Amino acid sequence: MPEIKLYYYPASGAARIALMAARLVDVPVQLKIVDLTKKEQYSESYLKINPQHCIPALDDDGFILTESRAIACYLADKYGKDDTIYPKDVKMRAIVNQRLYFDSSNLVVKMKAIYYPIIYGGETEIKENLKEDFNASLVILDKFLEESEWVAGENVTIADSTIFASVSGLFGLGWDISSYPNIQRWFKNCANLPGYEENERGAKMFAEAVKKNLKSKSAIENI
Repeated sequence: MPEIKLYYYPASGAARIALMAARLVDVPVQLKIVDLTKKEQYSESYLKINPQHCIPALDDDGFILTESRAIACYLADKYGKDDTIYPKDVKMRAIVNQRLYFDSSNLVVKMKAIYYPIIYGGETEIKENLKEDFNASLVILDKFLEESEWVAGENVTIADSTIFASVSGLFGLGWDISSYPNIQRWFKNCANLPGYEENERGAKMFAEAVKKNLKSKSAIENI
């Protein structure tokens, strides 16, 4: 069996992307916790592994790889039992890649605009324009899911585990997705993904970190 280490922190959506990819391809990984609350990502030992001082990082028997979606693609290519979760067909793979890029350049950017000021900048409420901006992206995601059962087609792919890990933290705040029936269906089906329970624990950690900085119960209820 391969000796794979994943440098990880449960509350991190990016780290959970990598973990869920590993669970999806059913390859064992040894989790190495890098506690972001203690700034362990800046330790000398970790900087030797990842000079970007962020998580996740993968060590596959000496091969070091960073960036969560690159890790997901690598694990799927190397350890996937078949090519359904990251198709080799050029057009099908292009759709999966498009969804991965949509997540990293759109969904995650808008989510960070919401929670970074709360966790790190002292903000105590979510600004209405930021909610509207993220919801506009959910309209697009809902449209993707109108056309197929999963985000990139009729089979589960690393696009599903990636986007699920990304949005589950913010959704864990109680985000209102009642206007997006296809996302509701998909999100419910994601409970069957390998690694779901581990992701849920991390998403809850993230949501609690955000909630404790919101100024009132109404600020949470109005999400």
